[in-house]
Amino acid sequence: MSLLSVKNLRVTFDTEAGRVEAVRGVSFTLDRERLGIVGESGSGKTMTGRSVLRLIRPPGKIEADEMTFDGIDLLRASESQMRSLRGPRIAMVMQDPKYSLNPVMKVGAQLTEGLRQRDKVSKADAIAKAIDALNAVQIRDPQRVMEAYPHELSGGMGQRVMIAMMLIPNPDLLIADEPTSALDVTVQAEVLSILDNLVKTRGMGLIFISHDLRLVARFCDRVLVMYKGKVVEELAAKDLMHAKHPYTQGLLNCLPRIGGSREPLPSLDRDASWAL
Repeated sequence: MSLLSVKNLRVTFDTEAGRVEAVRGVSFTLDRERLGIVGESGSGKTMTGRSVLRLIRPPGKIEADEMTFDGIDLLRASESQMRSLRGPRIAMVMQDPKYSLNPVMKVGAQLTEGLRQRDKVSKADAIAKAIDALNAVQIRDPQRVMEAYPHELSGGMGQRVMIAMMLIPNPDLLIADEPTSALDVTVQAEVLSILDNLVKTRGMGLIFISHDLRLVARFCDRVLVMYKGKVVEELAAKDLMHAKHPYTQGLLNCLPRIGGSREPLPSLDRDASWAL
């Protein structure tokens, strides 16, 4: 049995201008591996990830033929059941720590809040677990970071804090939404190394959402390519640079290359049939 199974996922929004289909018939399975989801902004990547946690609120609507996690029907689970899954078993690292961390709470308070409120852990034990998590993401001075406010951290350190926060409950599945988009190359490599180590040592499943095709090709095991809410191609990550679908080829052709032509990068010529 797969850790996660999604069949014919659809996410729609009823608006004044009519019904908007954000995700259209997406299907995939995930074992304890690294699955990349790539595509342009607005292609439905984040909506797909948030749907697994049932974080789409009205007027959004989630429908699917099947969406199960470790044998649990996520569509029929009650809200209290979903709350017991969010964090302890399925965690999501949001895209930008500037907007995901509470700006008026110290980092330590945010890291320990779930342990104190949900798991009824003592203050001392919660602090110890939080410091262990910060050490796991290679933060050198965790005591100082615990006493800091989010605005006092760099982008890379804020992203590590977000990852640590999601990993404290030791989830079986981590959904990482653009976890390296705001980081420089050196910090990006360190964050990827942390995620890779967690998948290998904890046996965790990882959904890695990104627009960086080269990064996904190096880091992930499999890749889903999304366009206008649907999956247009699924392939092994090692084969991504040799993709067959014209949309994926178009994305690859738009990537700048060191030592390449100095002419303007080509624009993506779209075909209406890709969205069908």
